[in-house]
Parts: sequence; structure tokens; C-alpha cells
Amino acid sequence: MTEKQGGSDLRANVTRAEPVARPGGGEAYRLTGHKWFFSAPMCDAFLVLAQTGAGPSCFFLPRWLPDRTVNAIRLQRLKDKLGNRSNASSEVEFAGAVGWLIGDEGRGIPNIIEMANYTRLDCALGTSGLMRQAVAQAAHHAAHRTAFQRKLIDQPLMRNVIADMAVEVEAAARLALRLARAYDRPDDPAEASFARLVTPAAKYWVCKRGPTLAAEAMEVLGGNGYVEDSGMPRLYREMPVNSIWEGSGNVMCLDVLRAVTRAPDSLDAVMAELKTATGADRRFDRYCAQLESDLTARVPQESEARRVVERLVLAIQGALLIRDASAGVADAFCASRLDGDWGGAFGTLPGTIDAGRIARAAAPLGAD
Repeated sequence: MTEKQGGSDLRANVTRAEPVARPGGGEAYRLTGHKWFFSAPMCDAFLVLAQTGAGPSCFFLPRWLPDRTVNAIRLQRLKDKLGNRSNASSEVEFAGAVGWLIGDEGRGIPNIIEMANYTRLDCALGTSGLMRQAVAQAAHHAAHRTAFQRKLIDQPLMRNVIADMAVEVEAAARLALRLARAYDRPDDPAEASFARLVTPAAKYWVCKRGPTLAAEAMEVLGGNGYVEDSGMPRLYREMPVNSIWEGSGNVMCLDVLRAVTRAPDSLDAVMAELKTATGADRRFDRYCAQLESDLTARVPQESEARRVVERLVLAIQGALLIRDASAGVADAFCASRLDGDWGGAFGTLPGTIDAGRIARAAAPLGAD
């Protein structure tokens, strides 16, 4: 999809597609142009956006043509990326490459967005998994490393840091898995509406939290965490890409605003999800009541999109934790994320929280 002059503005793409014989779905076209990002170039087939007379259209572009000749796909170079190096990305030129139109001309963006939505789900799932690994490494180290005559996990401030990160991971994982369940039920209108709004919201918030958490988890290991042998630098480098590809943060937040204003059923589905947890925690109830009041009083402005998405996601995570997580984790989440008793960094859970229990549970093999 991505071209150097277009980026997220796919309608600015200039790659052209001309029919070989006749236009129409399933017919062959010749594509001429470039792509600034061409992911997984080792594959045998690709989905590509190109302009026809009707606008951006989606094409199936094979590496090998039916006569077993190589298609006119010219890889220019591999990208020298910050991370994600095991998954190659390249730049490419199409010199009259043959592709077959998927669907109708001019419907390429809606066609490819369906695939992109699944990838956005994957971004949330993948980031929550990376976050879980980072915290598991940090918690294991803290459970077995002794400093100043005590295990790190027995020291109150470190215990608070580990517990705070563990709460973040559980909230992220439950949100991503709840969203995955909605994708498993595409014939349920309520679940489809839920997925419409929560997909970009979850992708935005979970992927934004990932790099911050990875940096904190790396610091738990001290200087060893900054060394490649620990594996923590690779986790840290891997985090930002999920926030960038398949729509960066601003693109996701604007998509949430579109869902709120143009697909009100999606907001209704989210509010119904929140109501399944009301009555169990006054902090959650108060937070959700204020959120619903703010969203129904007026249409949020574009400049407010990030704040709106953050509040929506925190409310959903709160509902999921209240319903399904341990009482200690749910209490910690509501006290910090929803009740405002939380600082700007991990390790600032309020003193009323049983951080020790949460931190020890995060260590994969337990603490001595």
C-alpha cells in the first residue's frame, strides 16, 4: 500500500494499473509504479493497491506468472529497520507487472482494509505478548537477584514497579483476547459493532504502552538488560513497529472518532460491554458514567481523539478485569488507571494495593 509520497493517504498513491484485455473483477492488469514499503518480499504473492480510472483498486500480484516466468517485480533494496529485522521489508518497482483485480475497480481500499483490520488485531495481540515476555523476564530477575541483602522483589519500590507492569500486561492481554473473540463471531451484529470501534482503539493504546513498558522492564535488569545477550534490547526495538504499521496512532484515533459518529451501534456495543461489570466497583461505575455523559453530550473534536480513545480503552479494560481477573489486579487497575491515584511512570501504584502478591504472581517460576 505505502508509497513515498502517500504514506497513510492511500488515495495519493500513483502506481497505475491498465487492463491487459478488458477491465473488471478477476481480469488481468499491468501495474507500473513503486512501493516505498513492500513487506515480506520473499512471499510468492502480494496484495497491491494501484490506481485505475475508478480510483484505488486491489490486485493479486503473484511472483510467478502462469507460464512460469518471473513477474516484473523489481526489488530495489531491503530496509535497514530499527527492529523487526527477521521480517524483511523492501522497496519495489513494478515494470508492467501482471496482477488480477480483486473485486471492483475503485474498491481497493475497502477490500484491503478488511485484511488490515485483522492485522490491527494482530498488532494488539502481538504487543501484549511481547509485553508479557518483558515483564516475565523482569519479574524472574527480580525474584532471584539479591541486592542489599534482599531479593529485589522483596524491596517495596521494585515490587511496586513489577506489580504495576503486571497489571498493565493483564489489562492489555484481556483486551486483545476479548477483541479476538469478537472476530470469532462475525455473524453476531453486536460483536461486529464491538470490533468496529475497539479494533483501532486497542491497536492504538496497547501498542502505545508497549515501548514504555519494555523500557521499564529492561531497567529492572540494570546494565545486564542493556546488553544484547539478555534479549531485552530486541524486545524494546520490536515494540514501536506495531504502533506504526497498519495505521499509526493518529490514524487509529481518527478511525475511532469515525466509528463513534458514523456507526453509533459500535459505541452502543461498547457501553453494553461496560454495563456487564457495573455495580462491582464504585470507581469503575463513576468513571464509566462520566465517560458516557461526555460522549453523548457532544461530538468529540479531532484534537481530543487520543484522550477519547484512552478513556474508552481504560474503561473496557476495567470491565474485563473486574469480571475475570483476580480481585487484587482489578483493584490495582481501578485505583490507578480509573481513580486517578497514579503517577506518570510505572511503580506508582497507591500504597493500599497488595503489590507483593501481584509482583510474585508475575514471576514465571515464582519467587523463593
